[in-house]
Amino acid sequence: MIYLDYQATTPLAPEAREEMLRWLDGPDGPGFANPHSSHRPGRAAAAAVEVAREQVASLLPPGGRVIFTGSATEAINLAIIGSGAKRLAVSAVEHAAVLDTARQVQRGPWVLPVGSDGVVDPAEPIPPATQLVAVMQVNNEIGTIQPVEALASAARSVGALFLCDAVQGAGKLEAPAGADMIALSAHKLYGPKGIGALWVRDGIALAPLIHGGGQEQGLRSGTLSPALCAGFGKAAEIAASRMEADAVHVETLWQAARARLARWTLNGSERQRWHGNLNLRLNGLDVARLMSDLRDIAFSAGSACASGSGRPSHVLTALGLGSDQAKSSVRLGFGRYTRQKDIEGACARIDAAAAAQGV
Repeated sequence: MIYLDYQATTPLAPEAREEMLRWLDGPDGPGFANPHSSHRPGRAAAAAVEVAREQVASLLPPGGRVIFTGSATEAINLAIIGSGAKRLAVSAVEHAAVLDTARQVQRGPWVLPVGSDGVVDPAEPIPPATQLVAVMQVNNEIGTIQPVEALASAARSVGALFLCDAVQGAGKLEAPAGADMIALSAHKLYGPKGIGALWVRDGIALAPLIHGGGQEQGLRSGTLSPALCAGFGKAAEIAASRMEADAVHVETLWQAARARLARWTLNGSERQRWHGNLNLRLNGLDVARLMSDLRDIAFSAGSACASGSGRPSHVLTALGLGSDQAKSSVRLGFGRYTRQKDIEGACARIDAAAAAQGV
């Protein structure tokens, strides 16, 4: 199997797995202890959590705190609902975690459009009464990088908080500058599934979503998993140390893939983009048939979170693509553990299978 779906999830880094195993010991080791207990094994587990918190914080700006959550989706819910904001502005290409949560808070939040390149113009007006603006750093479907620093400044100019979904950018790009809250997910940066984080700028108060014992700074009741925290922390540490090397490797893979699929049309900006995301279309392509013909290559027909709905991608339609164009698109995602020979071979086979359809 050739895995080309890094936007859906990344492979677990071996270093993160090893770190997790230390905190999954049986009764002869300290790893099983509750990190909220005051005895010695509990304190050891709590110390592991705090080390992980510092490691995750190394990917983020100074002057804030890291709150561990069960996922980036939970982190986004905590940011939006916990902020108490009632008037929201969100980009048209946000993940469902942002869009659906915003709609729960406000019927018809203000939508910031994108151009045909998938980028929000920082000059796009924001209603003066807006209390929170949410724009992602890197789009999960098309990989476009948003001008978050300028957008955060625009949000501040109307007195609004700025939330950035950095799930796809964390560990790959520098932290989004100017944000008040940043959401992350461990399994998108070679960490384990089941844990995310919300970075909150100092001075911003949030109300908890989950009530109970008051764990995790009073904002997320429930017992933390030292193993998940440790895996997340180690993955963040490795990502920080390998950021430049990973980017060079991804650029090599991007160039190889683009050369093999030169006749395909790129969706979204080529310049303002993370090059580990390749979203392409061939008009008339039957993507379901393509995926069936290539079952030993894992790639996506669009966002993994929306696949199977039968609806065209809201991200691709926001670019101005018609339904048929959106449905004739595929997404290839690659990264640290992708080999060049695998992506070249996979792209050659994808193009040949599309040609066999007569497109």
